[in-house]
Amino acid sequence: MSNITNEGLILACSAIGAGLALIAGIGPGIGQGIAAGHGAAAVGRNPGAKGDIMSTMLLGQAVAETTGLYGLVIGLILLYANPLLSRFLKL
Repeated sequence: MSNITNEGLILACSAIGAGLALIAGIGPGIGQGIAAGHGAAAVGRNPGAKGDIMSTMLLGQAVAETTGLYGLVIGLILLYANPLLSRFLKL
């Protein structure tokens, strides 16, 4: 038998969960890079529409970034606030 306590198990699972939540930042980074590349190509093809292209691209990037920020918030909550400790250790 191992000497793993309930607190140690919860902390280990929380750390793994936080790491998985932070992986959510990869998708928005790739998506924003693709959007910026396509936006630059569109401005190159039609320089007169630069304002419309840039505003649409920045709005899309802001929406895409929310996924990464939500993942970051969940990761920070699991690492530092850790609501699981207070809930399961009182049982």
